[in-house]
Amino acid sequence: WVQLSTLPPEPVIPSKKPFKVELVGGKRYSWCTCGHSKKQPFCDGAHKTKAQGLSPLRFVPEKDATAWLCGCKYTNNPPYCDGTHKQDFVISAPLHEQTDS
Repeated sequence: WVQLSTLPPEPVIPSKKPFKVELVGGKRYSWCTCGHSKKQPFCDGAHKTKAQGLSPLRFVPEKDATAWLCGCKYTNNPPYCDGTHKQDFVISAPLHEQTDS
């Protein structure tokens, strides 16, 4: 018997700290929402096989800026870090280890 879920998959937590990145104004970015990308915090297409139902968040910054992008994938202000990684459910969660599978 197979239980099929209609809920989108939960992201895995690749990092419990945000990623400091230099963003270029006018450039399009794809922020990983599933946590499986090997190019964190950006998407590498891993969701297509590992987290079907999740897709990257595409965004274009207005100007060049240094930004802290969420690494735990649970921010309420995606793609930017809002401090959610300091909450107990993230602190106590296992970190997702990247595998070559």
